[in-house]
Amino acid sequence: MAGRGFIHDKLEIKFLILYITARLVEPVPFDTVLDLTLCDDAIDYFDFSECLADLVKTEHLTLSEDGLYAITEKGLRNSHICESSLPYSVRLQCDKNLASCNRKLRRKSQVRAGCEKRENGTYTVALALDDDMGSVMDLRLAMPREDMAKELADRFRKNPERLYSEIMRVLMSSEPGEDDIVE
Repeated sequence: MAGRGFIHDKLEIKFLILYITARLVEPVPFDTVLDLTLCDDAIDYFDFSECLADLVKTEHLTLSEDGLYAITEKGLRNSHICESSLPYSVRLQCDKNLASCNRKLRRKSQVRAGCEKRENGTYTVALALDDDMGSVMDLRLAMPREDMAKELADRFRKNPERLYSEIMRVLMSSEPGEDDIVE
């Protein structure tokens, strides 16, 4: 063990990893589990890595082909049984860190932007925004250059609500534009 803290052995590290993975909203990579687990000064990288590998071997966690860890039913059962043995202060710190992590994970899954090259040499930028109920906006735009397409996707990721609001404002506007075609 590395420093002073409340977690004193590998079994407690495993309890902590199960506690954390049981509360994540989706599977996460190694680094995310590591960051969340290092909330106690007594945990070091090598003990953590060994405990995480053991939890996969014992089928408390799964490791997907793309390197994402998720808790299993077996892991959930054992997590609920053992969570009270974790120090209260460690659980409080974990809960705070998990809330922040889960907000970022939800946001990441709700905002999607990417670009792909078309046959004619131009690019298509795909922008999507979801909420808890489903799709809010799905927009595809043609861009002449890759750098422009990537810049547009990056800007959308930073503030998708602004684009959505502007589109809604323009579409809901009751004043016709000068170039509108009147039938």
